[in-house]
This record gives sequence, C-alpha cells and structure tokens, in this order.
Amino acid sequence: MRHRCRVPQLGLPADQRKALLRALATEVIRHGQIKTTKIRAKAVQSEVERMITLAKDGSLAARREALSYIYDKQLVHRLFEQAKERYGNRNGGYTRVIRTISRRGDNAEMAILELV
Repeated sequence: MRHRCRVPQLGLPADQRKALLRALATEVIRHGQIKTTKIRAKAVQSEVERMITLAKDGSLAARREALSYIYDKQLVHRLFEQAKERYGNRNGGYTRVIRTISRRGDNAEMAILELV
C-alpha cells in the first residue's frame, strides 16, 4: 500500500529515483526551467522549493545541506547570493508547472517546470 507516500515512485528503485530528483533539481536551478514529464516535474518541484528556502535562510548549516544535495558547488554559491533579493518577499511558491500539449513516445504528458 502507498498510504502517506509523498513522492511518486516513478517506476525506479530508491537510489535511481533520488539521483534523478537531484539531477533535475540541479538543472532547474541552473537553467531556470526544464521540460520533463508531468509526474517528474511535480516530484522535483518540492525539492527545488526546499533548496530555495535553504538559500533564503543563508546560514552555514543551510549552505552545507544544499551542497550535499545539489551536484554543482558553484551553482550553490550563486543560488545563495541571488535568493534573498530574488525571493525575499515570497513565502513560498518559487516554481510553476506548466502543462504542455506535446507528448512523448510513450504518451506521457509533458510539462515545463520553471522558476518564478
């Protein structure tokens, strides 16, 4: 049963799923948006928002936690520099999932996940 399961399983083992979410979160922060399936976009959305919340906090412990999750060290430093001025007045909702009409070969619904 999947009672109270917060993250979709994505049809992957736990280690591959965590690596996929880390990679997608890193790319969203780096490029500002990514195009992926709708389910993956919704799964990675909470991770990206958590990283931005850590960056808004700006403490050393938050920086170390972000460094342990995001693959690129320079990207973490850039995120922590820009987060307070970019998202300082927002209490959440840093990302947006936009549905797209085009579908992949397996008929999966595609979506664009972008930073606000």
